[in-house]
Amino acid sequence: MADNNQSQNGQLQIELRPEIAQGEYANFAIITHSSSDFVLDFARIMPGVPKAQVRSRVILAPEHAKRLLQALQENILNYERQFGKIEIPNQAPRTIAPFGSGRGEA
Repeated sequence: MADNNQSQNGQLQIELRPEIAQGEYANFAIITHSSSDFVLDFARIMPGVPKAQVRSRVILAPEHAKRLLQALQENILNYERQFGKIEIPNQAPRTIAPFGSGRGEA
């Protein structure tokens, strides 16, 4: 008997509900961590609005955070091969703060 999350050939099936499929635009991220979790908060900063609102939070085990990093690196390399180098103008230095301080590395 096959598991509900896997098809007969062993591949994971993923459901994408319509309300999730439209996504959330984020142009700012705050990353914090403890010994057991990485917390990624995605926010949107808009001109003229003094407060950024967190639109989504993802909590990952350290192993999954590292897998995400590797997947992002691979996808960025593929993107740059196809479309050219991604330039980051006026990149500010990153800040690092302890878990729970409300500030993190972005």
